[in-house]
Amino acid sequence: MKNLKYIISLCLTLALFTSCEDDNNEFGSITTPTNVQVSAEIVGQDADNPNGDGEGFVTFTVTAENGITYQFNFGDGNSEVAASGVVTHRYSKTGVNDYTVIINAVGTGGVLSSTSVDVRVFSSFEDLEALSFLAGANEGDTKTWVWASDIPLHIGLGPVTEDYGGGEFAWPNWWNAIEANDPEKSCMYTNEFVFTNTENGLTFEQTAGPAFVPGAYASIIGVGGDACHDETVATTMFGVKNVAFSPSSSKAAVEGSYDDVPYRMTSFQLSDGGFMGWYIGETVYDIISISATELHVRFIQEGGGFAWYAKYKVAN
Repeated sequence: MKNLKYIISLCLTLALFTSCEDDNNEFGSITTPTNVQVSAEIVGQDADNPNGDGEGFVTFTVTAENGITYQFNFGDGNSEVAASGVVTHRYSKTGVNDYTVIINAVGTGGVLSSTSVDVRVFSSFEDLEALSFLAGANEGDTKTWVWASDIPLHIGLGPVTEDYGGGEFAWPNWWNAIEANDPEKSCMYTNEFVFTNTENGLTFEQTAGPAFVPGAYASIIGVGGDACHDETVATTMFGVKNVAFSPSSSKAAVEGSYDDVPYRMTSFQLSDGGFMGWYIGETVYDIISISATELHVRFIQEGGGFAWYAKYKVAN
């Protein structure tokens, strides 16, 4: 009995000591950013062009005392994080449009201080034919796209800017032998991508998963590669996204061609991390070619280094 009392007493003492040690742990100070200041420079703004030159670029600069990084919500469905506090964003909705941009200054411990700025921006770029091909020409029109899995080379891979003498930066020089209905990728062939022409512009929604994650990107995010994953991995897969068109600016579009045919020189981006089945982080899609039934695009993996190519078709 004495031994039992001793063991109980010792356990209580150790528990109390451990508790005291936990109370004395220090995790560092938590500092809230203060004096958050933001400015917005509309590129091309002058007396004759008060809302910019039509390119749609706006440069935001934010500062704060004790701010370690900054989160930008641009008011058009897109967002970005910048440690420097300086970002340039392109607004692509045609015409003169108003946006409220919300900026969070992040301090130690993840605490936030917020501010906002209103901008009025003019964008003159549009590709009404591409919009019509993707969804339909009239408000309310909708179209469902799927992988063009029944033809060879519905996925390809090549360099981003490297040129070995044959314009390789604009076509899938590294990986161009995939056959139709590739067994490894059969899990993604159930994907469905819906574009809708709305009053406020074009929207996109993936209505059937999963997402295919190639090995080149899977190693970065720490999951199994060359396999399909659900929304627990590809967290931005579902939900309605806005579609923003802009002039193509990649080397492939500006200087290259695919099978000796120039690129369309139009690109599009899906808001809130949207993507078309092939998950490689946030990306911009260069339209190589498009028709009422076929879509061929090129897109660069987040972080650079890999340019992917994909072909889609309208669902039957």
